[in-house]
Parts: sequence; C-alpha cells; structure tokens
Amino acid sequence: MMPPDTPFITRQQGVLHVEDLALPEVARAFGTPCHVYSHAALGANLRDFQAALDAHPVGAGGLVCYAVKANSNLAILNLFARMGAGFDIVSGGELARVLAAGGDAGKVVFSGVGKSHAEIHAALMADILCFNVESAAELERIDEIAGTLGKRAPISLRVNPDVDPMTHPYIATGLSTAKFGVPIDAALPLYERAARLPHVHVRGVDCHIGSQILDPAPFMEALERLIVLLDALEKRGITVEHLDLGGGLGIAYRQGERAPEISACLLPLFDRLRDRKLKVILEPGRRLVGQAGLLLTRVEYLKPGSTGNFAIVDAAMNDLLRPALYGAWHEIVAVAPKAGRPKVIYDVVGPICESGDFLGQKRALAIDPGDLLAILSTGAYGMAMSSNYNTRPRAMEILVQGNRAHAIRRREKAADLYALECLPPLASTPAPPAAPVDGMDKPIASQ
Repeated sequence: MMPPDTPFITRQQGVLHVEDLALPEVARAFGTPCHVYSHAALGANLRDFQAALDAHPVGAGGLVCYAVKANSNLAILNLFARMGAGFDIVSGGELARVLAAGGDAGKVVFSGVGKSHAEIHAALMADILCFNVESAAELERIDEIAGTLGKRAPISLRVNPDVDPMTHPYIATGLSTAKFGVPIDAALPLYERAARLPHVHVRGVDCHIGSQILDPAPFMEALERLIVLLDALEKRGITVEHLDLGGGLGIAYRQGERAPEISACLLPLFDRLRDRKLKVILEPGRRLVGQAGLLLTRVEYLKPGSTGNFAIVDAAMNDLLRPALYGAWHEIVAVAPKAGRPKVIYDVVGPICESGDFLGQKRALAIDPGDLLAILSTGAYGMAMSSNYNTRPRAMEILVQGNRAHAIRRREKAADLYALECLPPLASTPAPPAAPVDGMDKPIASQ
C-alpha cells in the first residue's frame, strides 16, 4: 500500500525501490535508520512549480523560493539552487546554509517573527532580496541596523489576513490568533510608516496562511484580502514590486487523501493577478520535498502485549517527530513483504524512553525481527526536526540517483554528541574507557 503521487518510489519484483535502487541495498551499504531521498522526485516537484509560472506568466514574472525549514540538507539546497530557485529562510543559520550550498542571496526572502540583530546584520551584508517583516518593532530595528551600515533594507510586510487554512492548529499561521505577521487591519498604516523611514525600501507584500493545506479555497480568500490592500497602497502612492503568496500546499500522506494539483491551485490565483505588474513569489516547502523521501528502519523486536502488539524498530521519535508532535500519519510498509503471511496489527514504536515514541499505531504488517520497514513521505520535517534525545546519533541522509546512492549526511557518532561540552576546571577528568564504545557509530550490517 502506497500513498498517491509517489512515482519515484515503487515496487519492483515485490521489493521497494527508490528510483532504480532496491532499499535492501541501501540498508546493506549504509545501515539503518536512514533518510532516503529521490533526486528525480525533488527535481520534478520544483519543475512543476516553475512550469506553472512559465505557462501562465503574471505581471513581472515569478520566483519559487524553497522554504528551507522543510529540509535544509546542503545537497538538496544545491540541487534547487542549480535549478534557479530562490529560498525562504527563517534564521541566520538557514542563510548560512543557503550560501554554503551555492544559493544566490539575491533570491532569498527572510521570514520569521524573531529576527535578531546579528541575523538582520548578516542578511543585509549578504544583500538578500527581501525581509518579510512581521511587526512594527522589527521594522524599526531593520531601519536602524540598515542605517548603521549605510544601506536601505528591502522589505515587505507579512500580512496576516485572518483566513482559516483548515489544517492542524500548530501549522495554521494566517489566523488572527497566530503570532505571525501584521494584522491586515494594521498593515496600511505600518506601510505608510515604512515608506517614511530613511533606510527602508518597500518592495512587496507577503502572506503565508499555513501548511499542509489540501483545499485551495483559503488561498483565494487570502488573495482577495491582499488585493484590497494592494489597491489601498496604490492610492497612497506606495508602489510594490512583488506579491509573495507564501507556500503551504499540502501532500497526500495516506490512502484516500488527494492533494490539489499545483497548476489547478495556482492558475486561478494568477488569473486574478493578470493585469497587475507584480512579480509573484511562491514559498513551497513540504510540496517540494515531502514525498521525495522516506525513513528506512529495521525491526529489532516484536513484542506481544495484553491489549496490543508492538513492533520495536531502530528509528524513533528523535528521527521522525511528526507522529508524536502532531499525531501525524505516515504510511508504513514492509520493504520486502512475505507472500502468504497473515498480517498482525502493530504499534510501530522506537527505543526512546517515552510513551509518545511511536511512528505509527494500529498498522497491519506481516513482519519478523530483522525485516526492513519504510516510513513514507518523510522528506519534509523528518530530518529537519530530528534531535539527539536519549543521546541518540541522528540518522544518515542518502540521495538516490537512478541506481546509485550518495551519502549526503554521515551518521553521527556518540562522541559527536558531546564534542562541544566541557567539564569545569575543578571537575576531575574521567579516565578513558578501556575500549572504544562505538557500537552505535558503525552502520549495522543487513541480515
């Protein structure tokens, strides 16, 4: 069983493949757990957005700015940069990643409610495309820092249109109750203030209403409210060059879900903007990387219980937090199913010392200890939200091209996890162990 829209993750002779590479081969070469991505899927997803912009040009053209927070691996950023994408960042660290990956700072938009002095300084020095300003206080700070540098900071206001995106409350960002953006009723006077500031250049209007949106109606509702603001700005002589419509277009995580097609979602928005001389910026994240990746894990134990059965695997909530955090669903499938075996209902859980450490509940699987499982649609917010909780080294990341696999992030070693920690001067230094404790540091050979 596979979710829809995963043409680069298929079964060949019953065995799950990413592109043309069998996942048991990945496990043999690199061990488990590991995040595995399809190079072809990543490229195809970005081309779909670029094609929608090219097929229906609006105003002064468009730019796809990948939302880096979804998956910030340098190899993925580099792929998108080489394909002409820009980047939506939310921290100074993400700016550093984009530049290290060869991204063009002139195609970077900087979002986020808490930009620090150092982050604003770094972004100004890099000459980014635009700051998406989220409060009056931030606007004043940007103007002040730009003045000390002898620069004019390009800005747009992130406008909160009070639109319900009909998604999980943790990822709904366009409601009046959210911390994000400037309330739409307060946007016009703040734009007037920005237009008077000496070290700020008003460049655009920005809006992002949420994530994992499966109904395109909220996008149009938000756009209609932005158009009213655009008209009001024009009447006051405040000219904007671009309209940033944000991201948030969802993917199908489970059987029965259908995500809207990119063109079907975007073209009505572009039609509404046809007569306006505006560059359109899009900020997709999950839709570019989510279904391009999976988490490969191995069954350690099968544990029957009085009220249910547990499949204990070597991945855990530190590798994939979404199920524990959001109650999110990811399809879980056997990599090489055993024909004719009856399925048993399992909670798929990890080794972490938390009752919330589950990757999937009530899943029908025919499996034995040592079998491989694939947790699907984990390319977004999988590795990006991972941690070292319980002093667990984070998983490797693997990029598949055709029948070849490339390690794009090495597996952490236990020593990496405390390498930045120091004992105080008066503490006694512990004696080194008689032998290296490195069992967690080595790939686990496939059985």
